[in-house]
Amino acid sequence: MTDDLPIIDMSGLLSEAPADHMAVAAALGRACRGTGFFYVTGHGVAPATMTALFAEAKRFFDLPLRDRQALSIHRNRNNRGYFGLTEEHLDPAALPDRKEGINIGLELDPSDPEFDRPFRGENYWPDLPGWREVMLGYFDLCVALGRTLHRGFCLDLGLAEDFFEPALDRPIGTLRLLRYPPAADGGTAAPGAGEHTDYGNITILAVDGVGGLQLRRRDGVWIDAPTIPGAFIVNIGDCLMRWTDDVYVSTPHRVGVPQRERLSIAFFLDPNPDVIVAPVLGGEAALTRYPPISGADYLRFRIDPTYKAA
Repeated sequence: MTDDLPIIDMSGLLSEAPADHMAVAAALGRACRGTGFFYVTGHGVAPATMTALFAEAKRFFDLPLRDRQALSIHRNRNNRGYFGLTEEHLDPAALPDRKEGINIGLELDPSDPEFDRPFRGENYWPDLPGWREVMLGYFDLCVALGRTLHRGFCLDLGLAEDFFEPALDRPIGTLRLLRYPPAADGGTAAPGAGEHTDYGNITILAVDGVGGLQLRRRDGVWIDAPTIPGAFIVNIGDCLMRWTDDVYVSTPHRVGVPQRERLSIAFFLDPNPDVIVAPVLGGEAALTRYPPISGADYLRFRIDPTYKAA
């Protein structure tokens, strides 16, 4: 793999040796200052877990359309539920995205004091036995993985290793299952997903072996992100870029329309809704560029323009 897309073995962050932590932190820091995209191995997520996860994703997308539409995201004010083809529009300069998906958020009991606050509330579950349990189990794995990576970021940035922990203990986090249908009649003018940067702190992406993800290097050249079995693709989002005063960079990326069906499973780790995001580097000048804002308000500002009304 090239310097543009390094492969980082993150197992050192789970070691008891501080030197191992620092070695991984340095590798993460180089990647986050570079293209903002990298692969992680040594994450401890079993291949059987991922096989089961993709099987359950396929089971959902094989449901009749009316059953998927019954879980519409437009009935949920907290960014949860199903959206269909062309309902998301990530690049205003292009046609609407040619993909469908379902969003799943942090599962809280209705008695929880936060249940009806921004980006909380109910998930919409299909009538598929065992499906909810598989998705929530993977959601928890991704939160743990993301928090571990943030410890590495802290060490690289010269912060206390646990600096981000209070901001990520009940994150907005969104688990998103995505299906990209194959191109019809040899092609389509619409993108699978239009050019965009992600909104949160990091994205943890798992793919099914079908390519299509591309990212734009700092010199403007678009490159393909190949599939590496057993590795997650991780990229920096705009919220972490803001938090670090642009020391870490988010990177424009897009997905083309595949020649055969493509499934991907993305986990977007955003901070707790009430956490105030303010640059921790750069001093007063950074606060002028990026005034403090809550995690919920920032995410709402970013996602609302991307959906068209049902």
